[in-house]
Parts: sequence; C-alpha cells; structure tokens
Amino acid sequence: MPSRLLTCLITLCLFCSTPVYAADLPALTEFKFRSTLDDSEHPALVWMPEQAKTESTPLLVFLHSWSGNYLQNNSKWQREAVKRNWGYLHPNFRGRNDHPEACGSELARQDILDSIQHVLENANIDRSRIYLAGTSGGGHMAMLMAGYHPAKFSAVTAWVGISDLAEWHRFHARTTPIGNYARMIERSLGGPPGQSKEIDARYHSRSPIFHLDSTGDLPLDLNAGIHDGHTGSVPIAHTLNAFNRIARAKGVKEVTASEIEQLSNEQPLTTPQASDNVPKSEYNVEIHLRRHAGPARVTIFEGGHEGLPKPAVEWLEQQSRKTSWK
Repeated sequence: MPSRLLTCLITLCLFCSTPVYAADLPALTEFKFRSTLDDSEHPALVWMPEQAKTESTPLLVFLHSWSGNYLQNNSKWQREAVKRNWGYLHPNFRGRNDHPEACGSELARQDILDSIQHVLENANIDRSRIYLAGTSGGGHMAMLMAGYHPAKFSAVTAWVGISDLAEWHRFHARTTPIGNYARMIERSLGGPPGQSKEIDARYHSRSPIFHLDSTGDLPLDLNAGIHDGHTGSVPIAHTLNAFNRIARAKGVKEVTASEIEQLSNEQPLTTPQASDNVPKSEYNVEIHLRRHAGPARVTIFEGGHEGLPKPAVEWLEQQSRKTSWK
C-alpha cells in the first residue's frame, strides 16, 4: 500500500467512531502503534475533536492504573477533555504491572512516547499543550515520565502515585503471605528489594523519586488524599517525598518530617503555612496542605485513593509550555 494512502487511512481512523464506555461521551477509537525499541505492536484508544483536522488542538494523555490496561474505563478524564475540545489519548504501556516488560520499564516508557508520536503525526496537536495525567499506577508512571522525559510534556498531574517501589513493596510485604501488590512488584522486577544489585538497579530505575530532580521547569502537580494508605493502597508519604525530592533540587523548603507524620496519621497540620490555606471550592473538598517548588506543587486533600479529574484538568488548562516533539 502506498505510504501516502496508508497515512490517510490512519488519519481517518483517529476521527472515526466505535462505541466505547460512556454513552454520553463521543466514542473512543482503537488504533495500533509500534514500539521503536522492540518493534512490537500495541493498542491505544483515542478521541479527536473535529477541529483537530485543521486547528492546533491540546492533547490530554491519560495513563491506566497499576492493574489495568488501555481498556480501563477512565471516562471521567475523557469527559474533561471533551468539554474543552481537547484530544484524548489512552495508551497501553505493556498492560498490568505483573511482568518485566511493564512496571515502568524502558519499554513501557517508550510505549507512551510512541503512542503520542503516532497521534502527533496524524492530527493537528498544539505542541505547547501536551498534557500527561495518571492516578495510582498511572500516577507512578506519570511521575516517572516527568523525570525521564520532562521536555516531552507541557505539564504533568499525578494523583496518589507510587514514588518508591522498594518502599511500596515493604508496605505490602508486611503480612504473611505477602500482599498482592508486593507479589506483582516481584514478578515485574525479578524479586524483592535487596536480593541482588541487579534487582535493586531495577527498583532504582523504575522508581520516580530517583529521577524527579531532573524535571527542570516542567509544571508538575502532585496530589494525594489524606486517608490513602489507611483506606487505600498508597501511603501519602510517596507523594510528599516525591515533592521533597524536587524541592531539594530547587533549593526550597521541604515538607518537614513532622508534617509528613501528622498528615500520614490522618491529622491536620498543627501549624499550617499560608500556602496551605486553599479555598475548599478549588477541589470541592478541604485542602490540608499545598506547597510549591518552582513550577511544581503538592496538595494533600480530604479524600482517599482517588484522582479528581476536574481540578486536575483545570490546573492543566492554565499551563502552556513548548515541548520537544518533531
């Protein structure tokens, strides 16, 4: 098939309709992209407004969670994109995190980049408004992409994400038998932390906390619900420690150990700072902490293991930054 005709067919696919998920939303369309690392083929779901055929259009890339894949229903996030006439991309990046090719591997990271590149080649996307978002395992991956590839995104918002896989393994390996998340990490990384230098190197390379000091001027929005780790699976220290890594790199004040302890015990701060006084209307729930480090910020809100699409995308909407795509 002539390459020009193939390109036209792919472009048409981005704008065609196949019913997926919420009946009150425009349908998502499945397409296939190839990994530039191992030449394997992978699926993704996409929706593009009509304007993307001719006008420069923002793109929201949303990442599936730890045990999910690209078929996971994240229509609440798609809804926010549709309301704004943004493109919406929901890629697969090696599926659920229970095998070596997944769980933040170089292959999984490249899948996200390759799926975006495919869309950029077939729709009119505003390179200064390419946004990345994720919750839980998607939050882990969003932070990891921010650390490894900050120049590829205009802004990143991560909710209740895992920042340190070794710490998260320890949290879920406290029981006998060990918890399912700990088992999934071991299947992905080859064993528990401390078993060998090779395995520890994998924990290091796939844990966002060791790479977030490379985010530079990337606007990065980190969020956690104060009850996570109690009613949910990811203690809020993952989010606060991730922020502190950025704060340390920028030479600004970190969230203190005492503040982390108070919030981790589901207690409000005894001595909140002025920046912590955020109107309840911003998230529609109480804000317990809000700190800034250059273009990065962290928020601890009244909630659990969840993402809040509306305030997340409202924040993204305020961000504009050129990216390094072709």
